[in-house]
Amino acid sequence: MSLSIYKQYWLVVFPLTGFLIGKYIDDFESSRMVRFRDKSALYGRVLAPGEKPSWP
Repeated sequence: MSLSIYKQYWLVVFPLTGFLIGKYIDDFESSRMVRFRDKSALYGRVLAPGEKPSWP
């Protein structure tokens, strides 16, 4: 009986762990890209005082 409980437990743990790792990587990448916001040579521009960035 206890072996069956562990099998069901792993069916929840693996997808949840994958989701959390993916979310961490995505959040890290978003925070890394904030440094380059509105600084592109092609699309960059000088923001007016008090103007919000083009993307959050």
